[in-house]
Amino acid sequence: MSNFYEERATMIAAGDLQEFVPFGRDHCKHHPNALNLQLRQLQPASELWSSDGAAGLVGSLQEVTIHEKQKESWQLRKGGSEIGEVDYDEELYVAGNMVIWSKGSKSQALAVYKAFTVDSPVQQALWCDFIISQDKSEKAYSTAEVEKCMCVLQSSCINVHSTEGKDYIASLPFQVANVWPTKYGLLFERSSSSHELPPGPPREPLPTMFSMLHPLDEITPLVCKSGSLFGSSRVQYVVDHAIKIVFLNTDPSIVMTYDTAQNLHSVWVLRRVKAEEENAVLKFSEQGGTPQNAAPSSSLTAHLRSLSKGDSPMASPFQNYSSIHSQSRSASSPSLHSRSPSVSNMAALSRAHSPALGVHSFTGVQRFSLSGHNQSPRRHSISHSPESNSNSSLLAPETEPIVPELCIDHLWTEAITNTREKNSQASKVFITSDLCGQKFLCFLVESQLQLRCVKFQESNDKTQLIFGAVTNIQAKDAAPVEKIDTMLVLESSGNLVLYTGVVRVGKVFIPGLPAPSLTMSNPMPRPSTPLDNISSPMPLNKLLGSLDEVVLLSPVPELRDSSKLHDSLYNEDCTFQQLGTYIHSIRDPVRNRVTLELSNGSMVRISLPEIATSELVQTCLQAIKFILPKEIAVQVLVKWYSVHSAPGGPSYHSEWNLFVTCLMNLMGYNTDRLAWTRNFDFEGSLSPVIAPKKARPSETGSDDDWEYLLNSDYHQKVESHLLNRSLCLSPLAASQMKDEDLSQNLSLDSSALLFPHIPAVFFVLHLVYEELKLNTLMGEGICSLVDLLIQLARDLKLEPYLDHYYRDYPTLVRTTGQVCTIDQGQPGFMHHPPFFTSEPPSIYQWVSSCLKGEGTPPYPYLPGICERSRLVVLSIALYILGDESSVSDESSHYLSRITPAPPKSQAEQEENRFSFSHSTSVSSLAEKFVVWMASVGFTLRDLETLPFGIALPIRDAIYHCREQPAADWPEAVCLLIGRQDLSKQACEGNLPKGKSVLSSDVPSGTEAEEEDDGMNDMNQEVMSLIWNEDLRVQDVRRLLQSAHPVRVNVVQYPELSDHEFIEEKENRLLQLCQRTMALPVGRGMFTLFSYHPVPTEPLPIPKLNLTGRAPPRNTTVDLNSGNIDVPPNMTSWASFHNGVAAGLKIAPASQIDSAWIVYNKPKHAELANEYAGFLMALGLNGHLTKLATLNIHDYLTKGHEMTSIGLLLGVSAAKLGTMDMSITRLLSIHIPALLPPTSTELDVPHNVQVAAVVGIGLVYQGTAHRHTAEVLLAEIGRPPGPEMEYCTDRESYSLAAGLALGMVCLGHGSNLIGMSDLNVPEQLYQYMVGGHRRFQAGMHREKHKSPSYQIKEGDTINVDVTCPGATLALAMIYLKTNNRSIADWLRAPDTMYLLDFVKPEFLLLRTLARCLILWDDILPDSKWVDNNVPQIIRENSISLSEIELPCSEDLNLETLSQAHVYIIAGACLSLGFRFAGSENLSAFNCLHKFAKDFMTYLSAPNASVTGPYNLETCLSVVLLSLAMVMAGSGNLKVLQLCRFLHMKTGGEMNYGFHLAHHMALGILFLGGGRYSLSTSNSSIAALLCALYPHFPAHSTDNRYHLQALRHLYVLAAEPRLLVPVDVDTDTPCYALVEVTYKGTRWYEQTKEELMAPTLLPELHLLKQIKVKGPRYWELLIDLSKGTQHLKSILSKDGVLYVKLRAGQLSYKEDPMGWQSLLAQTVANRNSEARAFKKQEILDLFSSVLYECVTQETPEMLPAYIAMDQAVRRLGRREMSETSELWQIKLVLEFFSSRSHQERMQNCPKRGLFMNSEFLPVVKCSIDNTLDQWLQAGGDVCVHAYLSGQPCEEAQLGMLACFLVYHSVPAPQHLPSVGLEGSTSFAELLFRFKQLKMPVRALLRLAPLLLGNPQPMVM
Repeated sequence: MSNFYEERATMIAAGDLQEFVPFGRDHCKHHPNALNLQLRQLQPASELWSSDGAAGLVGSLQEVTIHEKQKESWQLRKGGSEIGEVDYDEELYVAGNMVIWSKGSKSQALAVYKAFTVDSPVQQALWCDFIISQDKSEKAYSTAEVEKCMCVLQSSCINVHSTEGKDYIASLPFQVANVWPTKYGLLFERSSSSHELPPGPPREPLPTMFSMLHPLDEITPLVCKSGSLFGSSRVQYVVDHAIKIVFLNTDPSIVMTYDTAQNLHSVWVLRRVKAEEENAVLKFSEQGGTPQNAAPSSSLTAHLRSLSKGDSPMASPFQNYSSIHSQSRSASSPSLHSRSPSVSNMAALSRAHSPALGVHSFTGVQRFSLSGHNQSPRRHSISHSPESNSNSSLLAPETEPIVPELCIDHLWTEAITNTREKNSQASKVFITSDLCGQKFLCFLVESQLQLRCVKFQESNDKTQLIFGAVTNIQAKDAAPVEKIDTMLVLESSGNLVLYTGVVRVGKVFIPGLPAPSLTMSNPMPRPSTPLDNISSPMPLNKLLGSLDEVVLLSPVPELRDSSKLHDSLYNEDCTFQQLGTYIHSIRDPVRNRVTLELSNGSMVRISLPEIATSELVQTCLQAIKFILPKEIAVQVLVKWYSVHSAPGGPSYHSEWNLFVTCLMNLMGYNTDRLAWTRNFDFEGSLSPVIAPKKARPSETGSDDDWEYLLNSDYHQKVESHLLNRSLCLSPLAASQMKDEDLSQNLSLDSSALLFPHIPAVFFVLHLVYEELKLNTLMGEGICSLVDLLIQLARDLKLEPYLDHYYRDYPTLVRTTGQVCTIDQGQPGFMHHPPFFTSEPPSIYQWVSSCLKGEGTPPYPYLPGICERSRLVVLSIALYILGDESSVSDESSHYLSRITPAPPKSQAEQEENRFSFSHSTSVSSLAEKFVVWMASVGFTLRDLETLPFGIALPIRDAIYHCREQPAADWPEAVCLLIGRQDLSKQACEGNLPKGKSVLSSDVPSGTEAEEEDDGMNDMNQEVMSLIWNEDLRVQDVRRLLQSAHPVRVNVVQYPELSDHEFIEEKENRLLQLCQRTMALPVGRGMFTLFSYHPVPTEPLPIPKLNLTGRAPPRNTTVDLNSGNIDVPPNMTSWASFHNGVAAGLKIAPASQIDSAWIVYNKPKHAELANEYAGFLMALGLNGHLTKLATLNIHDYLTKGHEMTSIGLLLGVSAAKLGTMDMSITRLLSIHIPALLPPTSTELDVPHNVQVAAVVGIGLVYQGTAHRHTAEVLLAEIGRPPGPEMEYCTDRESYSLAAGLALGMVCLGHGSNLIGMSDLNVPEQLYQYMVGGHRRFQAGMHREKHKSPSYQIKEGDTINVDVTCPGATLALAMIYLKTNNRSIADWLRAPDTMYLLDFVKPEFLLLRTLARCLILWDDILPDSKWVDNNVPQIIRENSISLSEIELPCSEDLNLETLSQAHVYIIAGACLSLGFRFAGSENLSAFNCLHKFAKDFMTYLSAPNASVTGPYNLETCLSVVLLSLAMVMAGSGNLKVLQLCRFLHMKTGGEMNYGFHLAHHMALGILFLGGGRYSLSTSNSSIAALLCALYPHFPAHSTDNRYHLQALRHLYVLAAEPRLLVPVDVDTDTPCYALVEVTYKGTRWYEQTKEELMAPTLLPELHLLKQIKVKGPRYWELLIDLSKGTQHLKSILSKDGVLYVKLRAGQLSYKEDPMGWQSLLAQTVANRNSEARAFKKQEILDLFSSVLYECVTQETPEMLPAYIAMDQAVRRLGRREMSETSELWQIKLVLEFFSSRSHQERMQNCPKRGLFMNSEFLPVVKCSIDNTLDQWLQAGGDVCVHAYLSGQPCEEAQLGMLACFLVYHSVPAPQHLPSVGLEGSTSFAELLFRFKQLKMPVRALLRLAPLLLGNPQPMVM
């Protein structure tokens, strides 16, 4: 049989042969492009679309001329995907102007991924990865993010397209010959144009190689560093045209070049330039900075730059290049070290003008001249010639030199041979590694038909590469097969041969393509056996079209007979040879696939078989490879590969048998004679006849074949066949093999390759066996491996190992077996490696000793192969022994690493992966352990495949951590401890903001009337959880919709004529429209940030409907009928607000770009106001920063007032507090005060000025910028101007300036640095109370000097104009500072005389301002509110309910009552600010009381004294305060108030009051309940602008306050809704949340329980948030460490993932908790009893299930069941392997281990992990079973075992169980104790102490050992 091996190994069969056509070619045909026509001309029309593709294409290709074929090219690479190891190809195909990138795999057809068409012919297309990071140091490359791109090179530019969708175009300043992708970016070779070679004497050559690190970076020249003869290295540009790049590799980053002048290949390392090299190249010459020294560098720069501007390279301005080739150039020429020294200097000098890389720096190359001569006179004469000034412009200082980025370092040059031919440039270069990981750089020199392979390796410190010797292989072509570490070589004879490194593996046999040496050796086709069809695939007819064609093509006459036709197809010897095809070249290797080009132009793709398909064989091969010396390892692998991949190779299941046979043959066994290997069935289904035939060229055969046939299983099958007997054929006997042969001893052939290494191989295979025991899925593999190990252990006479295997697999280890002798003289040859131990290492035994607390030797492991063993050992060391250093140290003393005799560097790099860093917060040992497990990549799937005893400590640690994990653990840890809620949170946190889980996807095609109210994108699911008991959301929607006609209900009295009635209806409609126009502001609040727009559709803006319907006939009422007067422009602001409301729906996280914003621009001019609002909204949600400056300019120049207002406010809000200069400029143009005094007067509309002033406040918010503050301070009191230019609406401008000033100095109080001379507070005070105008020291003095011609103000301040702004400015500057002195300025006057001087309205502002300054004094009760009212008012104010008016002469009752209500309103408003968004109950009650009071005042009889207008204003203010406190909560009482006020129309109710009421409603439901208000300084400033308590009288009123500012509330809204989402169903649910408040001066630290989804309080008030409750897993978010984590959760729609505990239902399905699994188990225990036969099993399982659910450990169920099964199996005496018993033993040991006991004492609350009653029962039943066995005759067996005699077969199983369970030592340990002669048990105890045998086992052995056979009484 051995020789059958040799036969088989001659060839390697390649799998699945397919015809290959580049996919892009076909795609181009159909692509609508000019190329289409070209292809059509190339091919005869008949064949262009021929239905039968294969033949057609082959035909058409043959007609394509060679010239045309040049036009297309393609390359393939391995496709990488993040998802998993999907193995697919990517193809990049180039033809004409097109590039086609396609992908496809075995399972999936090729498909176009991207197709690009460019303007000029594509010269080259390639893939390249660019690095984005800013830091360009070498370190950054390992971690930086990479942009994966595809580059298309055209003649003048290069296009780069990244997979993310970015694209760049970089223009090229020169003609590019070639472009190469590198690790750092692109590398260009400049094509040398004729006029540059050689450069004339006065010129210095230009560099030839350039790099570009990113498409946006400059193209910079490459530098080279080469050692000279004298050892000093020099740095120069690469200028030699003779040097061409032939190959570039990214990892390792090396370049291979070919010097066409010297015909030598060199290898360089490509790296970043170091700083000193940069300087060396750029530094000016030291000899003095004369201008001409500067010239070269700047002219190069200028040259490159001018070229990029489009100049042609021919007219390059290089006349002033001075030649600085000094005489000593030759000495430093970097090419010299590669030349033999005998080359004369003349030779070097003759080439000095095109130096071989001797690149001089462009700036002062002077310092390279080593001889130190002065400058040559020649040079002087040139530099002073008039020419040198011809280009003086080049010396302009601003052309700074281009800094080089990359450098190449010389590594290796091939040796100079005598027979160096011209043009021996490598046509193909690649790097391949052999089966042992040694790397080779191979280059194919086609002219000599040689493949030269250079071995190289990393130096030990990993810094450089060391190159070795060159090996030449004769070859016509070659390609690497990287997946199996080999390469394919096409020999000149036409044979395909596989090499690994430089070792020949064997010829490759391709079914369907003959070996070229074969001819028609066999004209008679042999009869085809049925098995033929299976073994040989049928690619021939695939390649040649249908059968008839074969008939026509074939020159062989016999084939005409169609009866034989069928056979001939299977006969491999009749093939293409006659057609004259042979393999012409090899191309496109990917993984293990490669394309062969045939001589007839067609291509075939083949794949080479893998080294091994079964995991077991792969692991064994790895281990053997690791342990053997490299040379031997390669031979073993080559031998195995050629056996495994022979034609007709093994099927999967017989691969192991083949491996064993191969391995044993290599060790010197004769496997034919060995009983257990002889019966292997190799072929599986294939007949054994065919395989050798296929591989054998000769047809003669030999006797061995016959022998082989007789011995085969196939023969036995046939012999036993019925037909055989019926024909009475006598059985044939094999001649040599008689049974008695087997008994004779076989000996090993000591000359075999592996014979000396048998012990080493045996030991590593034993370690693999121990490793496999840790994987429950590898049970089958272990049994196969044991057979091999037993045979080896027997022959090596290793008794302890045999005993070890026997205990593991008692049924597999027979006491007798075939032993192969190893001659006594021979073991000398075998070297026992140093790591070989006589005791078998056992992982179970090691863990067991640790649990028992005994000392253990380190456990041996193979790096990279036995990773599980390593993990288990370290985890036990960490968790059980509590040694924290075990995982953090590099080398652990619990493991001994096994290394083959020569120390390997590879092992060290294995170790580095496991260095463990504490990045996360870890408190206990269990947590440290779990975090470490996750960091080494251990997952739950790995845990499930560990045996349950080994897994128990790990599960225990996980259980410890699961209850209270830290919130900042990485995703992997959370998955490992089974908290998917946390891991999902962690991974959501890393996702870019996009659509969140909760965003509602409303189908766009709902009913039409639903469509247009602008509120249908709200997230119903969450809102129905928050407000689940009523329909308040629908009600709000009804109140806020403005898209449907209103009902106009007017009763027609008899005296009204019809015409009058129509007018009546229209007047009523006009009143109602006041309300409709006020609705959009509230709607914007309600729908805030609720929608993610589709970038391909414009944003739907609901139309503002101002028509009505009159019942009963539902006739339409319209305002435009002309019957009544309608104010002009009435709707302009309303539609502005409508646009804002629509725009505010867009969530800040949406993906929007500039194009989409412009795309939304309406077609009709009447919609411009809505678009203006839309722009403002985009600013408020932060998207306006994406709008291009060009478009902003475009909008502003239109001069549309609304657009300017919206845009200026929007842009400012988006740039809040940034002091952005470009925006400042934009705003300044619109504010005369910020323009220089001499500038032209711009006619800016007043409202735009107001918006710009507020914009300045926003952009400079909180910066206390001095100049801005100064200007704004002056603007508060801006006089009306001589020509009345500023007289209209002065109040709103002054207010805006005040608000802006307040924002700029927000909260700075008295610490306004550098502004003391401005006297800000005093000036503001003056503006507030009046007095003489101070002389302004501003820039606009002359404007202020002349008084107005129409308004008589004189030099006093007009307080009516300036007071509001100044008051609010003071409030904002001193916000929350509790500054009493300033607050006292703002007190309400307490004498009647002073009261008469102040407008009652201003008292509201003063009270508000005073309270905001004294922030901490605000108390939420009505007493505090009343205390703000001065005594005189309190005493004399009328109570509005009295009928009589008290009469008094000196008191003005009107003033008093108005002052009273306004002061109360101001105090209420400050309460609203103080408790905004807090839902504070006492504040709510207090404000609600005042709101009710004002409602009653309004209907009181003497309301007229105060004035209904004033009362309405105050009511609106109180209502807004109420809504602020309850923001986002949707409180019912407030909703009722709003609804009541909504119904009031007519009378005093004007547009402004409606606006206020609906804003209150909007704030109440802010963002659909997802948002609330914040009380930060910035928010208060925004709310002051938005809720300014003077409401417009009609829809166009901007006199006191610009309406657009009402929307600034957005800046105060913050997301605070926490929505628990069930991680398993992905739906929002209820969960109990416990919120802990930090202690403050008003209250202690308190806890509050909320049922989420709920709005959280402001985060700075909280200490921690905890999801609690019996139903969901606990989850703690600790805010004391920072609120970042929670903020990011809230900003992503507040999604907090929670996970239901086992057996629980959610609150929605089971509100009271009566349906959980526990509740059920108690109720009905016995309903399913009939399903089980045995009651006891049912009881056991139900109690186990109950246990697992209550203890939250459902993952322990399998362990319980496995233990129960094992105990039962032992009871039935059916244990065939003892691993389960081992596991039970480990479980028992774990629970009794010291570490576990300590843990239980530390936290007694925590339930036991396994039911405490279950374990003792298991223990007892095992003890009982084994004791019964002992008494029933087992003792005899044990005695026989201990004394080394054989025992009976039947008892072997139980004996092994006994030995394992009681840890009985192996018999060879006992003699050391001395068995005989012990007389007492005590003596026994003493003797066995050193063997660490447990006492209970000794008790059972004592009777046997003490020699009195009666058993002791238990």
